[in-house]
Amino acid sequence: MKNFVSVDDVEDMAALLHMANQYKNDPYATPQIGNNKILGLIFFNPSLRTRLSTQKAALNLGMHVMIMNFDKDGWALETEEGAIMNGNKAEHIKEGAAVMGQYCDIIGIRSFPNLEDRDLDYKEVTINGFIKYAGVPIVNLESAVLHPLQSLADLMTIEELKKKARPKVVLTWAPHVKALPQSVPNSFAQWMNRADVDFVITHPAGYELAPQFSQPATIEYDQQKAFEDADFIYAKNWSSYENYGKILSKDPSWMITNDKMKLTNHAHFMHCLPVRRNVVVHDEVLDGAQSIVIQQAANRLYAAQAVLKSILDSSTQL
Repeated sequence: MKNFVSVDDVEDMAALLHMANQYKNDPYATPQIGNNKILGLIFFNPSLRTRLSTQKAALNLGMHVMIMNFDKDGWALETEEGAIMNGNKAEHIKEGAAVMGQYCDIIGIRSFPNLEDRDLDYKEVTINGFIKYAGVPIVNLESAVLHPLQSLADLMTIEELKKKARPKVVLTWAPHVKALPQSVPNSFAQWMNRADVDFVITHPAGYELAPQFSQPATIEYDQQKAFEDADFIYAKNWSSYENYGKILSKDPSWMITNDKMKLTNHAHFMHCLPVRRNVVVHDEVLDGAQSIVIQQAANRLYAAQAVLKSILDSSTQL
């Protein structure tokens, strides 16, 4: 694996999942593979699970880790080609990424969308700029459009807990107080559409995801109908793709409750975290026996470790 930006970078999903499970059984099985290798973690936006899990994954592999909160510690970065830099941007990504590539063997990038210009956000200018100019493998720690490390951990969790060969997995929109990116639902949909699951997306009208990620999932606008016989319920808010970045509804009736979970096949409840209690999901669900959000978060470590190991293996074969 040269880079890890989306599921398209994964040649063998089953093999990657197997590796992640091996690391879950023995996190320190390969402590020398990252010897004298540097992982740079560059954050343009806040992080908890992604930062800690990826850092620990690298340490488990024997890597050294450097972390930079670019929004606080770095120069404002220009990404536009041919820009006249007479404004507030002090450094171009051409030099910034290239210099970081001199110091690091792998670079992880976290950069959120602005939710104002859809075309610009969906061009993924930051992460693609690092791929173009850094000269080292790039790991997507959540970009404007996708969050593959989260989705790999999600799939790992589903595979661990499924009770039948082809479970029904439902991604449901839920209300929120602010406009959120589509990166987590985009990525989850992309991975579920590659997995052996019965995948359904439910949301109010106007919250359709970009078709390149949602298709060929079943789209159901009736949330309760979507929940029927589900084995996994994944709740997540996202802002509108068509009316880009806009909140079209805060309808509290879309919050996940015990009554809705009773419609399912004793489904497990999933969320990527952080989650706003009693807005997205009621306490009774989040704290209940069907909630697997902590196990889901714990698997972030092993997913990241498998990804880093795959990249390190590929780099040693060059």
